[in-house]
Amino acid sequence: MTTVSWRDMWRVFGKIGLMSFGGPAAQIAVMHRELVEERPWLDEESFLRGLSFCMLLPGPEAMQLCTYTGWRLRGFAGGLLAGLLFVLPGALVIAALVWVYSVFGTLPEVQAAFLGIKAAVVVIVVQALWKLSHKALKHRRDWWLAGFGFVALFVFGLPFPLVILGAGLFGMMTLTSTTQVKSAEALPEPPTKTDALTATAPQLKLRHSLRSCVIWGGLWLLPLGLLSLVGADFLASIGWFFAKLAVVTFGGAYAVLAYMSQAVVQHHQWISAGEMIDALGLAETTPGPLILVTQFVAMLAGLKQGGFALYLAAGVTALWATFMPCFLWIFAAAPYVERLAAQPRLSAALKAITATVTGVILNLMVWFTLHVLFQDITLLQSGLLAMPWPNWSTLNTSALLLTLLAPLVAYGLRGRLFWLLALMALAGLAMPPLLALT
Repeated sequence: MTTVSWRDMWRVFGKIGLMSFGGPAAQIAVMHRELVEERPWLDEESFLRGLSFCMLLPGPEAMQLCTYTGWRLRGFAGGLLAGLLFVLPGALVIAALVWVYSVFGTLPEVQAAFLGIKAAVVVIVVQALWKLSHKALKHRRDWWLAGFGFVALFVFGLPFPLVILGAGLFGMMTLTSTTQVKSAEALPEPPTKTDALTATAPQLKLRHSLRSCVIWGGLWLLPLGLLSLVGADFLASIGWFFAKLAVVTFGGAYAVLAYMSQAVVQHHQWISAGEMIDALGLAETTPGPLILVTQFVAMLAGLKQGGFALYLAAGVTALWATFMPCFLWIFAAAPYVERLAAQPRLSAALKAITATVTGVILNLMVWFTLHVLFQDITLLQSGLLAMPWPNWSTLNTSALLLTLLAPLVAYGLRGRLFWLLALMALAGLAMPPLLALT
């Protein structure tokens, strides 16, 4: 493997961080081009092994893959540098967007533009659902798991962690010989060279991994505990909520957004449903992992709770709680990549979780659509039933027309996400005058 200078590490991983738009598939493609195709830093098999490993972990797989490749090239310091360069550009942009949104977001023109962006967000989630369903729903059991995920969340309001845990346990308990042979199918984008997954893992002592767990686990959780001890209740609740979210974020950001959206809107009441959808739309325009939407939510809630100081503190707390465990997983388990990626039961659990996640994303799509189209959503509760239901008289005609227009614009743009959001914002601005003429 080529020895890489620190200057080149800064330059290349900084470039990756600034170019990481468009979700994990596009981000992984950028990394592959920069690290495998354009320079001989990693071979194809090492990159695929790392990808397999990161897809078995909770959290943003693209950020973890970037951290892992940095670790492969320059050890602990290289992994830390690569991971930070992947997250920080987007985090800085998010901080600026929250401030601008808080100042101008209530203007009628801005609200009209955001109505178009919300319609685009619905289409973006539909596209994510379509892509994942083609890869994850290959057998009848997968469709049943997807249905379970949707009904459990949308109809009965079960806790998201419980749904994911149940799906994973079901996958492990129903492991078959066919699953063992095709364990690579558990990945949303499975590597084709399965022989590489069985390579000999680095022979490092177990105490190295235990030391990494203690150090990085302590760095992650001790500051959150300190916030609780000193009585910083708002920051502590932000930190512990997003720390829990980081542990159960299997299947990508879209999988956990429904749980996160309903929790921050209905349970904690930090922001409104409309602000949550705006947050996702703006997060889509920034580089870095989409899960940076957690920072947006925290900073906006901080502004509402206590002004500029709490805005900054809440953003730092959310970033710490969300991304610190990524370094924990990588530095503790990276030396055993081949062993972990080749475990059939882990692959079977991930396959079941991935199938269930399609139903979870369907729940997210329905939840977003209801809150875009209707101004009043109630919760139908009867026994075990806990289902959102719209007040049909509060249908927003402009939102309906924009939601019907968004798929046509998305089809014409062929995946150009930034231009989709920009054009739908312009359509939102044009919609009130057009309605006034009818």
